[in-house]
Amino acid sequence: MATYTYPTFLYTGPQDLMASAPQRRPLVVIGAGPVGLAAAIDARLQGLDVLLFDEEDSVSFGSRAVCYAKRSLEILDRLGVGDVVVDKGVSWNVGRTFMKEEEVYRFNLVPDAGHKRPGMINLQQYHLEEALVRRAEALGVDLRWKYKVASVLPLEDGARVSVETPDGPFEIDADWLIVADGARSNVRRQLGLDIEGHVFKDRFLIADVIMKADYPAERWFWFDPPFHPNQSVLLHKQSDNVWRIDFQLGWDADPEEEKKPEKIIPRVKAMLGDEREFTLEWASIYTFQCRRMKNFRHGRLLFVGDAAHQVSPFGARGANSGFQDTDDLLWKLALVIQGQAPEALLDTYDADRTYAADENIRNSTRSTDFITPKSAVSKLFRNAALELARTQPFARKLVNSGRLSVPAFLVHSALNTPDVDAFEGDMVPGAPLDDAPVRVAGQDAWLLDQLGNRFQLLAFADSVDQLDPVVRAQAAALAGGAIPVEVVLVTAHAGEAAGLTTLHDRDGLLAQRMDARPGTCYLIRPDQHVAARWRRFDVAGVRAALARATAQTAAETVPA
Repeated sequence: MATYTYPTFLYTGPQDLMASAPQRRPLVVIGAGPVGLAAAIDARLQGLDVLLFDEEDSVSFGSRAVCYAKRSLEILDRLGVGDVVVDKGVSWNVGRTFMKEEEVYRFNLVPDAGHKRPGMINLQQYHLEEALVRRAEALGVDLRWKYKVASVLPLEDGARVSVETPDGPFEIDADWLIVADGARSNVRRQLGLDIEGHVFKDRFLIADVIMKADYPAERWFWFDPPFHPNQSVLLHKQSDNVWRIDFQLGWDADPEEEKKPEKIIPRVKAMLGDEREFTLEWASIYTFQCRRMKNFRHGRLLFVGDAAHQVSPFGARGANSGFQDTDDLLWKLALVIQGQAPEALLDTYDADRTYAADENIRNSTRSTDFITPKSAVSKLFRNAALELARTQPFARKLVNSGRLSVPAFLVHSALNTPDVDAFEGDMVPGAPLDDAPVRVAGQDAWLLDQLGNRFQLLAFADSVDQLDPVVRAQAAALAGGAIPVEVVLVTAHAGEAAGLTTLHDRDGLLAQRMDARPGTCYLIRPDQHVAARWRRFDVAGVRAALARATAQTAAETVPA
């Protein structure tokens, strides 16, 4: 069976950066993991020059982050790597939970039709990183491999970064610094910045095995299985016939001993049966951590991903929440760097993403408490819920083998304009917009592929002929503003409006999900979140909402 060949990326000497040192760059990113690469790619899409440092010269070793949720796939679509990632990964929507050998609960992540992307894909992190590196190279990111950041000195107008390379050390100044150097962030530690929360006393073994198996592409989770009694086990299919198995070991397990093949292989054989041929590809031991920095913004330093927050892997909230960090951050940072918004806009990155991190930590902690009960009473409750779930539907809601990643609804964001009209449904201000099938110029397409990287106003009409003349008259003015707003016409019946992007709501799902009728307008942010909505077009209202969404209204930049 084929195994992955790890690429080696070209080291480029720092002589150009040493000339007239310290040079100054508008944006530096530290860390070429998935989140740092996403930040650099997004920066280029926003028109920013970006310099990225990583101390290694290849992708991460081992599968590591595995599950990428629907919202992350939509973000990756906007970054230009969605198709590559989904085509390589294993798509799945169904998860099944077992008590011993009996199924007690199952779920479907995308129960309704009309979405481009599945609920999840499984893909080894090294495949994802390689795709992101290739995209970053194509967009002109200045990638520097084997550049180790030794220290960071915050400045009033940026940061001074000390870097070590095979050709010697140098210093460089950055107007803005994005810190994406992972859970053990050297930058965070060197600056003595806080990270608070819990480390749970349990250990888990990851075993990646290569095998051919006809198991369906589903998430399988066992409590107390006969092949690993009194503990839990998780099974995921990945690409290239690699299967990820997580074995709960208990806090007293010796991490170094448990990583030895002679300890791992008997566990896998007990699970799969002696007749199943497999090859052990990679193994690692981890513990649960649920914690975050108090603040993600420290002046001109912006922390993202695991450098800012950590959660347990059950629930796939790590890398997925990191992608949402960069999705929220980069459009704001671009407006600030380009002089179109005040620095206070970045305070909302801190406020909104710490809010999202708290939500992830709450859900991750609840999952951890269910999977690894901390007392005899907790374990009794957990086992009773599992037993009842066999026959009682109400108890299935209590089963928690990892509440899976969902996008953050930033309903408390200071950037939202509160509703003045009545609406139903989930597409409230602060919500990430749901996808839906549309037709563009007579061709089938998807809504979210038409949105992003700029402000857009979705204006609903029954047909092109019934477009509000005020909308048409104001479209050019909105597009020509200091911060442009593109008017996108959404029609129930096919047709093209001259001079306007026109989307035909092919199946009516877009209007249904947005509770829209002719005249309804939605202002959509560059990260595809709803900023405001109205039942009738009001150019003054749109401009006020745009000002609010870009922190131009000084008193409302940070939520209470």
